[in-house]
Amino acid sequence: MRIAIISDIHGNLTALDAVLADLRQQKPDVVFHGGDLVFGGCNPAEVIDCITQEGWQGVLGNTDEMLWDQQARAALEASAPKLKPLFRALFDLCGPATTQMIGKSRLAWLHELPTELRHENLLLLHASPGNLWRAPMDTADNTELEATYGKLNAAIVVYCHIHRPFIRKVGTMTVCNTGSVGAPYDGDPRASYLLIDDGVSAIRRVEYDVEKEAARLLSSSYPLKEWIAETRRRGSYVPPPEENG
Repeated sequence: MRIAIISDIHGNLTALDAVLADLRQQKPDVVFHGGDLVFGGCNPAEVIDCITQEGWQGVLGNTDEMLWDQQARAALEASAPKLKPLFRALFDLCGPATTQMIGKSRLAWLHELPTELRHENLLLLHASPGNLWRAPMDTADNTELEATYGKLNAAIVVYCHIHRPFIRKVGTMTVCNTGSVGAPYDGDPRASYLLIDDGVSAIRRVEYDVEKEAARLLSSSYPLKEWIAETRRRGSYVPPPEENG
């Protein structure tokens, strides 16, 4: 059985279209999504419409949940005060704009997404159990991965969130990160997703027209569009402006 898992599209329809074309060539039996679908791009409604049209099941991401729930903000700012410009971009600027762009019915669809999805011996979640905002980095050692995911009772654990793809064997468990379709942070601007073929996991990278997506952003009214376009071009995280408005 072939299973594809895509995640962290972040409103980047150009990248999603390229991945969709690649999926049609790879012909997986099932496709799942790992959340963070809409924040941070100028085509959030179209991304949701594509996923619902394809019928892909998936899980909730942190930037999906923040569209209706800001309870995590205080703890985030307390634990990482230097990231307050980022949290302002998330909660005060891009979040409200995204909510308005997708409308009530799509927001309600996001609200119904579960936090975990099990399929045979595979478990998919956005970040870590019980926490949509915190997950091990790709540099984490096996002890941290085992402590985070070892109690989930799954042969393959797939998480997302960090935008850095990897596959690691941890004892009898395989831990995979999908990377990001729309906003990679590993220095490679190509879209990333995970393909599992009869239990064997592999990362696929898909080229897309980054400048086309940047042009879409820059011609839109989306907040902080210059900042987001730069992250697309670099394929890595770029801190937001200190003053966001």
